[in-house]
Amino acid sequence: MLYLALLRGINVGGKNKIRMADLKACFEAGGFTDVSTYIQSGNVLVQVARSASAVLSRRIERMLTKAFGSQTSVVLRSHPQMRAVVDGAPAGFGASPSTYLSDVFFLKEPLRAAAVLKAVPIRPGVDELHAGKGVVYSSRLARRATQSRINRVASLPIYQSMTIRSWSTTSKLLQLMDDL
Repeated sequence: MLYLALLRGINVGGKNKIRMADLKACFEAGGFTDVSTYIQSGNVLVQVARSASAVLSRRIERMLTKAFGSQTSVVLRSHPQMRAVVDGAPAGFGASPSTYLSDVFFLKEPLRAAAVLKAVPIRPGVDELHAGKGVVYSSRLARRATQSRINRVASLPIYQSMTIRSWSTTSKLLQLMDDL
C-alpha cells in the first residue's frame, strides 16, 4: 500500500532540522520500501504492507523519535485518501493562486474538521474555510493576506493535531503518488 507520511514541524524556521537523505535512510532502515521525499518540509512517500493508519502513524513517530531525538507528529494518508482530498476540494479551490493563497490542513485523528471550523477565526471577505474528510481547505485573499486571521491557528491547541501544506504541494504530492 502506498502512503504519504506528512511530518509535522520539521525544517520550519530553522527548528527540528532533518536532511531529507537522513529521513529517507531512517524510513528504509525501518523496513519501508520505495521511499522518496518531496521538498524539505517532511513529505515522505512509502510502500508498506496494509496496516491500520493509527498503528502505522505511531510506529513511524517512535521510529523518528529514536532516530532524530525529537518527537515528531505524523499524519498519514493513503493514495486513495489523497485522491479524495484533491477531488473533494471546493469548486475552484487553488485555481487562482495569484488571487487566493490556498492551503490544506491535514488533521490527525481524533481531530475533526467541524472542531477546526469552530476554533479557527476568520475575517469575512478575506478568509474562507471549508470542511473536508480529514482536512480543512483554507484560502486567504492574497492582496489582503496581512489581514487574515487564519494564521492564528498556530496559537490554538488544535494546531498540535494538524499539519498544513499548500495547495500546490498537496496537488504535487498526489501527482507523485499517481506516478508510482
